[in-house]
Amino acid sequence: MARNKYDIDEKLEGEFNLDYLKRISKYVRPYRKQMVLTLCLMILTTTASLLGPYLIKDALDNRIPNNDMEGLVYLSILFTLALGVIAVCSRSRINLINDVGQSIIRDIRLDIFSHLQNLPFSYYDSRPHGKIYVRVINYVNSIGNLLSNGLVQVIIDLLSLVFIVVIMFYIDVRLTLICLLGLPLLLLTVFLIKGKQRRAWQDVSAKGSNLNAYIHESISGIKVTQAYTREEMNSSILKQLGERYRTSWMKAVSTSFTLGPVVENISVLVTCLIYMAGISWIAGGVSLGVIVAFTSYAGRFWGPINNLSNFYNQIITVMAYLERVFETLDEKPTIADAPGAYDMPPIKGKVEFENVCFSYEKGGRLILDNVSFVANPGESIALVGPTGAGKTTIVNLLSRFYNIDSGRILIDGIDIREVTLKSLRKQMGVMLQDTFIFSGNIIDNIKYGKIDAMEEEVIEAAKAVMAHDFIKDMEGGYYAETSERGATLSEGQKQLISFARTLLADPAILILDEATSSVDTKTEIAIQKGIERLLQGRTSFIIAHRLSTIKNASKILYIDNGRIVEQGTHDELMAKKGAYWRLYTEQYRYLGGDAEE
Repeated sequence: MARNKYDIDEKLEGEFNLDYLKRISKYVRPYRKQMVLTLCLMILTTTASLLGPYLIKDALDNRIPNNDMEGLVYLSILFTLALGVIAVCSRSRINLINDVGQSIIRDIRLDIFSHLQNLPFSYYDSRPHGKIYVRVINYVNSIGNLLSNGLVQVIIDLLSLVFIVVIMFYIDVRLTLICLLGLPLLLLTVFLIKGKQRRAWQDVSAKGSNLNAYIHESISGIKVTQAYTREEMNSSILKQLGERYRTSWMKAVSTSFTLGPVVENISVLVTCLIYMAGISWIAGGVSLGVIVAFTSYAGRFWGPINNLSNFYNQIITVMAYLERVFETLDEKPTIADAPGAYDMPPIKGKVEFENVCFSYEKGGRLILDNVSFVANPGESIALVGPTGAGKTTIVNLLSRFYNIDSGRILIDGIDIREVTLKSLRKQMGVMLQDTFIFSGNIIDNIKYGKIDAMEEEVIEAAKAVMAHDFIKDMEGGYYAETSERGATLSEGQKQLISFARTLLADPAILILDEATSSVDTKTEIAIQKGIERLLQGRTSFIIAHRLSTIKNASKILYIDNGRIVEQGTHDELMAKKGAYWRLYTEQYRYLGGDAEE
């Protein structure tokens, strides 16, 4: 769980896996036709741009000395046409490559998002959500840009180098060899800094992830922040995280951009050598046009080299992001359908726990220790006990949000590990203690688990849980807008909407985890009538902080330290005068008689 902290760096072990490059290529393949067309456009653009120096050479060496005006006009027309080709092809290429780039980004983001939908609760328990978001948004953007624009650019730069070298050899072999003298020095520089670059950009990735995690956490908890006047303290923490990110970024940039000055210096040095050699060789037959054309091509030779060095920097940077993305995609869903899993038949409602043991971390403290009980179809099972006893864990295991360590959980005699998750959860209605309202409107929130429900069904469910009156009084009624997390609704209103959502799904097994914890006593008493009617014919599990709400349960399980200490009806347990009796009487005295209402 140490990773679940905004100031803990995420570490990647080992060398970069080259298989990542093979895997990422699958996102390019669907757009290979567009990529080939883009490549063709770039080849036309490059060819047209490389024509210029040769035309200048021809003009200086042949047309002007021979006073060939017709030839000069011809060269001018060719030069103008070349500029036109460059303009048209460049515009088309930019539009095409942007479309391909955004398509690749969409595909990668969809894959990682879809994968995240299937990862278990334990994955989200062990890391800040901000560190997950940055992978889906920022890292994917960088990868998509590299695969589209960067990949095509590097291909065209390599082709440009080949064309330029061929032309330079055609013009003058000796000057070409002088131009190539700087390559060994460049390759040596790349070899010396590549390891340092990778580590530096991995550190940038980690520090950026930390920064994003803290910003997300702070915004999510802004109400608590302002309530406890933590604004200055939070700003101070963000300043520290921002400084760490800035420092790591500057360190990475200073390492990566070593190549740029190296390329520039080599280019200048080689150009000087070309001029010196060319001037000394003029008497030997090297013309002025050759020198002018050759120096122009030499400059264009180092242009692609500079682009390739920048691409190298980019790919080193993106490798760090690529590793994070594939780390997420390679995260195995620990809660998954077993080989040969089949659809759960229509549930009748018998639930059995047989010696179930569970811990959140392998080898860690047992949260449930040999828990066994039976719930018959249509029974309502109440789970009570102190905080942290394992009540919510029991209902989470029944829905297979986590895997048990040992034992069995059976529904209608079927081990829930043998059926598909979708067919199991489709027949269960779960109202978690942490209610969540999505942005949109009220009716869509209630229909979240049954999209095809009619408006009349939605209203009926809302009436049953006493939500109809406050909904119809809102501006827009059932189509009233809801903000993210239901910020404009009271906690009680959010809980009632969530309750209606659960009931509308018409589940065979109903789980209510602190279902009435945020409604006032008067509303809670009224809602019990609706609950009693809706629980008929369903096996239900109820966790309630007010014991008065579960007095009529078929069976009450008192959980403490992961074990069932007592079980029976309300009257049976009260007669025992054990743990349940003590808890009930203490609550009765604390609430001043409210527990008996």
